[in-house]
Amino acid sequence: MALELEAHPQFAGRTGPVVLAILDGVGIGAGGEDDAWASSRTPNLDRLLATCPHTSLRAHGKAVGLPTDKDMGNSEVGHNALGAGRVFDQGAKLVEDALASGMAWKTDVWRGLCEGRTLHLIGLLSDGNVHSHVDHLHTMIRRAASDGVSRLRVHVLTDGRDVARKSALTYIEPLEQALASHRADGRDYRIASGGGRMFLTMDRYEAEWDMVARGWATHVRGDGRQFASASEAVRTLYAEDAEVDDQWLPAFVIAENGQPVGRIEDGDSVLFFNFRGDRAIEITRAFEDADLDSFERGPIPKVFYAGMMQYDGDLMLPSQFLVPPPAIDRTLGEYLVANGKQSFACSETQKFGHVTYFFNGNQSGLIDPKLEEYVEVPSMVVPFERRPWMSAADITLKAVDAISRGRFDHLRLNYANGDMVGHTGDLEAARIAMEIVDREVRILEDAVRKAGGTLLITADHGNCDEMWMRDKKGAVMHDESGRAQAKTSHTLSAVPFIVVDAADRLTVQPPPNAGIASVAATVIELCGLKAPSDYVQGLIAPR
Repeated sequence: MALELEAHPQFAGRTGPVVLAILDGVGIGAGGEDDAWASSRTPNLDRLLATCPHTSLRAHGKAVGLPTDKDMGNSEVGHNALGAGRVFDQGAKLVEDALASGMAWKTDVWRGLCEGRTLHLIGLLSDGNVHSHVDHLHTMIRRAASDGVSRLRVHVLTDGRDVARKSALTYIEPLEQALASHRADGRDYRIASGGGRMFLTMDRYEAEWDMVARGWATHVRGDGRQFASASEAVRTLYAEDAEVDDQWLPAFVIAENGQPVGRIEDGDSVLFFNFRGDRAIEITRAFEDADLDSFERGPIPKVFYAGMMQYDGDLMLPSQFLVPPPAIDRTLGEYLVANGKQSFACSETQKFGHVTYFFNGNQSGLIDPKLEEYVEVPSMVVPFERRPWMSAADITLKAVDAISRGRFDHLRLNYANGDMVGHTGDLEAARIAMEIVDREVRILEDAVRKAGGTLLITADHGNCDEMWMRDKKGAVMHDESGRAQAKTSHTLSAVPFIVVDAADRLTVQPPPNAGIASVAATVIELCGLKAPSDYVQGLIAPR
């Protein structure tokens, strides 16, 4: 399909660049004490909200392709929507439909998984529906039993990030009961290993290969501290360290008579049952890439390996997958280069793939090396609450330099602070993170105004706007010591959309129930082009 676009009848294009600043995890909260944005000092964002055209955008549920409006948005689907300009059914919805319809069971991949000596299921154990859903796991276990799988092992990664910070037993105990019922029917079904998602296995963007090394040692070799059951492991680890939450739980191995019950060995089959790609790619490479030298694997078992979905379409990772990913085509980036527009993308390591891979419809690499420049700023490998400023200043420096060169029609940046610090549950650190982002926005604004451009400020989902757990009535929940319980997950909050135009000739005119998918058409229009007819309507109009 041709990607050439007509000139826009009202927008001749900006004198300067169209800059999109994505404040990751910064939603519009209720304004309470635990709303890190509202309770911090952000004079620049406050000024822009008071003086510039703005609105709020939906960034969760059906607005970003998730099954229901009870589903929190996340960075993957948020950046897909921002870059695609349309709403595509996402991983959770695609997997749910494939399992419910039975299409997943009719594939050669499922049959191959069932033919292994032992079927190993590795993934995040929660109902957060961001990387996985526990219901998918239970459905696959039941189907494996009905399809004759006699030996099955589950390797659980505890969450505490997309769900309550100490909720692991909520998911482990029912899983143990379900597996016990299968053992009563003569099947050998057990939990084999586990640990926190931020401690092992689920690294992303090669930020910390040691996490993958720990996961490999735990799941594959069965090396680690031994327990009789997963629930015993979690209770013991909680008791030993009152401050540890599920995402940081140390690794554990289930053993009998001193021997691990679930090493991964030749002839076995392995399914990584997360559907989201960013934190699944490295463990997939560990199983599939014979030349990988990022850590010492030792003997690599010869297994039938598959992912719940294909995690990288360009790299073809994994080579086998149960459910096809969304086929996102004709992204904002593709339209811009096809029409001769030059683009710049920048973030730090933790979110670099979001402004490149996810923004470009789950495609790796540059679309057109002659017209694009992608810059990755290294992330600090320290707990985010200890360095809440992260690498925001360096991102701004790179962006200001790119603006000053006068080459780029469009720039997009992601400031990771609101999300990554928000996930720690540390309210004070999240407030500092917001103040840092606010400062960087001012420096970015000055550069855009000087260049005669337009700055669009938005977010991919909420997070730091609600830092305390609440019950169904909205009351803050407290722990045994009376402290408010930290919330480490995303939120259902809408996100801001602020237009800072050097010429002051724009107003905001959003369509009904506008979501973040409208941002792509907005960028295209500000670049002087008419947005594709099937893109979600843009958000601006001439003043």
